Amino acid sequence: MDRLSGLMPFVRSAELGGFAAAARDLDLSPSAVGKAVAKLEKDLHVRLFQRSTRRMQLTEEGQLFYERCKRILEDLDDAHAMLSQTLEVPRGRLHVSAPLVSYHFLLPVLPAFAAHYPGIELDMDFNDRIVDLIGERVDVAIRSGDLPDSRLAARTLGKYRLQLCAAPAYLAQHGVPARPRDLERHRAVRFRYPNAGTLQEWPLILPAGDAPPRLATAFTCNNMEALLGATVSGFGIGCMPDFLVHDAVASGALQVVLADHVQGEGRFQALWPSNRNLSPKVRVFVDFISERLFKHGH
Repeated sequence: MDRLSGLMPFVRSAELGGFAAAARDLDLSPSAVGKAVAKLEKDLHVRLFQRSTRRMQLTEEGQLFYERCKRILEDLDDAHAMLSQTLEVPRGRLHVSAPLVSYHFLLPVLPAFAAHYPGIELDMDFNDRIVDLIGERVDVAIRSGDLPDSRLAARTLGKYRLQLCAAPAYLAQHGVPARPRDLERHRAVRFRYPNAGTLQEWPLILPAGDAPPRLATAFTCNNMEALLGATVSGFGIGCMPDFLVHDAVASGALQVVLADHVQGEGRFQALWPSNRNLSPKVRVFVDFISERLFKHGH
């Protein structure tokens, strides 16, 4: 900070043409400005000003140093301005894109957010399609998986685990699988990714050298809610995130199977365009949900 404090007297002296004018601008004494510039020259081992009785002008080295210092001080001013924005009261419409299934963990915390920040109007788009945040002017998107675009900034909100589940009535009729190979004797309820159109792979832990079991698909859909309903209805065994099946497992409507043979973990992230300054409404929303989601288990 000592080096930084000496830059302003130097820059203002260069811009205003002398120590006296810089001193008036900075509310310092001419002596203090002169000493600050002299110390800077001593530290740099170079003369910054060519002084005479009539005028003072930058040396060649001083001109180069002035141009760089001016940019540094302008960047510092920008940083101060950005920080001051964070102290403003967040307000305005906040456009949030989130997958359909995320309402299970988002809706319980959103009323508290609205109470904390009454000036923010939440515009929630629950949709599984991949949105163009920049092109569609989306403020924040919540997505699972890896960061899809280098133009986006991200913060991890929390992790979830995939589980295989089936209705007790289905298991009573078809038996409970004891190992992954047993799945070949069962009906599978499969999720199809809406954008890619491919079927979700089940994250099974297989013995070394074993090929994945051939799944006999009984039902396919591109909506996790429908997948849950089909599994509860007894179509077969489905693979779903733990937060989605939690209530159904707790009530006995579903039963987890092959728990020791499944190793599938995912994470949800908040994404926003990195080429925009983080507005107060985006900052408080991301901070709020990251502090509250997936913190206490299910």
